[in-house]
Amino acid sequence: MTWDAWLAVTVVVCVIGSLALTRWSADLVLVGGVSLLLLAGVLTPAEALHGFSNAGMVTVAVLYVVAAGLRETGAIGWLVQGVLGRPRTLVRAQMRLMTPVMAMSAFLNNTPVVAMFLPAVNDWARRNRLPLSKLLIPLSYASILGGTCTLIGTSTNLVVNGLMGAHGDLPTLGMFEIAWVGLPCALVGILYLLTAGRWLLPDRRPVMSDLDDPREYTVEMLVEPASPLVGRTIEEAGLRHLPGVYLLELERDGEILPAIAPHQRLQARDRLVFVGVVDSVVDLQRFRGLVPASDQVFKLDVPRPERFLTEAVVSDTCPLVGKSIREGRFRGRYDAAVIAVARNGERLPGKIGDIVLRAGDTLLMEADPGFVERQHNSRDFFLVSQIPDSHPPRQNRALTAVAILVGMVTLVALGWLPMLQAALLAAGLMLVTRCIGSQAARAAVDWKVLIAIAASFGLGRALEVTGAAGFIAQYLVQLAQGDPWVTLAAIYLVTMLFTELITNNAAAVLMFPIALSTSQTLDVHFMPFAAAIMMAASASFSTPIGYQTNLMVYGPGGYRFSDYFKVGIPLNLLMASVTIGLAPLVWGF
Repeated sequence: MTWDAWLAVTVVVCVIGSLALTRWSADLVLVGGVSLLLLAGVLTPAEALHGFSNAGMVTVAVLYVVAAGLRETGAIGWLVQGVLGRPRTLVRAQMRLMTPVMAMSAFLNNTPVVAMFLPAVNDWARRNRLPLSKLLIPLSYASILGGTCTLIGTSTNLVVNGLMGAHGDLPTLGMFEIAWVGLPCALVGILYLLTAGRWLLPDRRPVMSDLDDPREYTVEMLVEPASPLVGRTIEEAGLRHLPGVYLLELERDGEILPAIAPHQRLQARDRLVFVGVVDSVVDLQRFRGLVPASDQVFKLDVPRPERFLTEAVVSDTCPLVGKSIREGRFRGRYDAAVIAVARNGERLPGKIGDIVLRAGDTLLMEADPGFVERQHNSRDFFLVSQIPDSHPPRQNRALTAVAILVGMVTLVALGWLPMLQAALLAAGLMLVTRCIGSQAARAAVDWKVLIAIAASFGLGRALEVTGAAGFIAQYLVQLAQGDPWVTLAAIYLVTMLFTELITNNAAAVLMFPIALSTSQTLDVHFMPFAAAIMMAASASFSTPIGYQTNLMVYGPGGYRFSDYFKVGIPLNLLMASVTIGLAPLVWGF
């Protein structure tokens, strides 16, 4: 190998070591590695920045906006309630999550599937008190496994099939032909994740949960007349086991029902009194079919989707101390509506407007974004702060957001538009139909993930252009010494290794000519080798940089590099065993 090739391999090894042994941010480590190769002259500026123009990376960025549109309208709640449900055990939760993800990924690119499910799983895990770190790696792996089951399930299959079509003497694959190997691999992979893999997944929970907040708010919510909750029981509506909040009483037609049975059915205009911490109150504001019971909320000038929840502590110089919220005309004075009050953990009886304020009370209000700036130096309040991501959802546009998502999926599934164009169209429609505002759309993009994905392309490019990848591949294949089964295993393992280090498509393109020349030398059919390349290049489990979806869940799941080793290496070996065992039996040497 040349000096440049050795340097590229050294930098890649150092990057992997840094990710595995330190807690440095993945985007910083990857960018640092690419920068070193650029400064050393191994990469040109165009090659180093190639990943930033990659269609896959741009697609991920655009899909963050689409997913945010679903979240902003409350449509994510539909997804959680309708598809994921309320599992009683972790195994059932993982099964409920992985089954639809795997099915969708068989016909859609895995990246958008994970992008859509990521915010939904985050909310779902919190509501059902499930450790997020036990769910996000299975989410990514299920999407990868599903993609191996059809020709269109992953771009790698299409790339390899295209390379085969370019050679006139090679057959091409039908839509479901790869399923002879892909489906058994997917089923074995799901079984592994539900059994041994479940114990290998980390269980990381915050040392101090948000639910340990000593401030307990009393908040009143009203069941809307057209609410989907009408006619459902408390249990069916999902209001019985909410984390960090409990249903204290139900008022109906002036009658208070303090002991609420799980089978109690909800009616329109029921007033529900909850007691809970601030994050749980934020969740209640997003609960479809529930609205704040205080009519003052609907009298503010600023539209609800543009407001935020704000906390403020009443000072001893506030002119409203000793007066009720209604008597003090709180809304008219401060242009904000109080929706909950916390007072030393006390249960505050009566309606919100009748609560007499005291110094030290903590108020939770709906207000416009400028409230914090206006009251920051006010003598009326202490510690005025805005709660992030707390604006009420645009629920009247939820159906529009769902229709846009279905339209995007349909366009891609029918082959009318590529994924990037369909995602751009969907994101644009989300903005045009006001499912999401421009400011929220900008904030929705996770730049750390995008930078990490783009930088990983640069590292992969370095291994390609220096010839390091090709040298390693040819050397390892030579070790097989002419045995078709051993050679097939070597092709699979080398492709798998490169997929973990460079991009999946790059690994497939790199290994294709090597595998083809090897099959011709051995005078055996190429199809088992093509299937091995497809499976090995797609089934990337043991590093976060090997596949985009692994990187997407890396940060939100609180994972470490070593977590992928523990869970992914056994799964990689399982996939290798199934593929190497089945491919020659299906197509024959």
